[in-house]
Amino acid sequence: MTTPDTPRLVVDTTPVGDVSLLIPHTSQSEPLVWLRKGAGMIGIGEAVRLEFSGPDRMTEAAAAWRRLAASAHVSDRVGVPGTGLIAFGAFAFSALSTTTSVLVVPRTVIGRRGGRHWVTHVRLEGEELNTGHGGMTDAAEAAIADAMPVGEAFAVEFLDGQESPESYKLHVAEGVRRIRAGELDKVVLARDLVGTVPEGADLRRFVTDLAQGYPDCWTYAVDGLIGSSPETLVSVTEGAVTARVLAGTTGRGDGPDADEQAAVALATSQKDNDEHEFAVQSVVRSLESHTSHLAASEVPFTLKLPNLWHLATDVDGVLSDGASSLDLVSALHPTAAVAGAPTPDAVALIDDLEPFDRGRYAGPVGWVGADGDGEWAIALRCAQVDGDALTAYAGCGVVADSVPENELTETRIKFRPVVDSLEG
Repeated sequence: MTTPDTPRLVVDTTPVGDVSLLIPHTSQSEPLVWLRKGAGMIGIGEAVRLEFSGPDRMTEAAAAWRRLAASAHVSDRVGVPGTGLIAFGAFAFSALSTTTSVLVVPRTVIGRRGGRHWVTHVRLEGEELNTGHGGMTDAAEAAIADAMPVGEAFAVEFLDGQESPESYKLHVAEGVRRIRAGELDKVVLARDLVGTVPEGADLRRFVTDLAQGYPDCWTYAVDGLIGSSPETLVSVTEGAVTARVLAGTTGRGDGPDADEQAAVALATSQKDNDEHEFAVQSVVRSLESHTSHLAASEVPFTLKLPNLWHLATDVDGVLSDGASSLDLVSALHPTAAVAGAPTPDAVALIDDLEPFDRGRYAGPVGWVGADGDGEWAIALRCAQVDGDALTAYAGCGVVADSVPENELTETRIKFRPVVDSLEG
């Protein structure tokens, strides 16, 4: 049901020829990007921006998106995930955060998936779109032609943020103490690094380096939140629901033999398997009421990334109640992988121990379509850029057997995607 303040959008998706690179088409200073293995979408401009905050930010977003989609007139001549009306989204981790959560509908979307390439134009009802003599096809081809080469690499000097290495170890030790006292089973504690982005820097270079360095991850840029996440919070496509749970981490070995030993040690670590199981059960419990035939592998597998190994479990199900991907995001967040277990106790301890507002770090980031389908990751391996200020985040799961120095080392490994891309 639409309301008087719901914008009415006119959306047209047109097939186009091969788009070899997507990132050069988005904004240098405000990129909108969702990519994995070279496929996905970029956005240009803003047709509609919806903002939310507080404990109901995700349910309010789901409701607002339904109203917006219901009021839109959509012509989609491609018909694959990501075409038609979509919004890019990023949500704050905490209900207490001062950072707003956003859904952004771009003026233009350029995408590629499964060998199909397209351009989507979005305008408010009553606005004119200059399509040229060839109609929408000319407008789409013009959008493809309008790309700027990605700028040169730039360097950021990183400094400790509000959580220094020493204070982080103290907070991990306090988390271990409370877990051993029986207050909770697991807590995920993070720390931050800060830096300054040089004037005139092309943020697309940062995005490009992440996409090229971590092609198997979701590379994203939404409202200044830029990162490359290995963890799928939830994906919904025509009733099929999938999630990838990551918890339990170790660094890559130096050489093939050492690397294999590192993977085996992770796979057989009781501490890491316990941490992983908390995360898997958190996801399964959240999805059970929305799905049928929900299945998760009994034994996690080791997932190899350029800088580390993760324990991973894929969860698959069939949607049973018509929930949208945003509804599932609301049901899932925060998972034990980024908060802890039991979740309310872990979130309370995070609020108690972490000296900073996480903002959108460890929150949901992704996209949603008019039909509610979408792909959402957890905002990990990321930095938030606000003007020339940049803040990067990394966290670790703390359980009864955690060692503060080891957890600090793990955060350094998890900072590497951002730091290596920006230190020059």
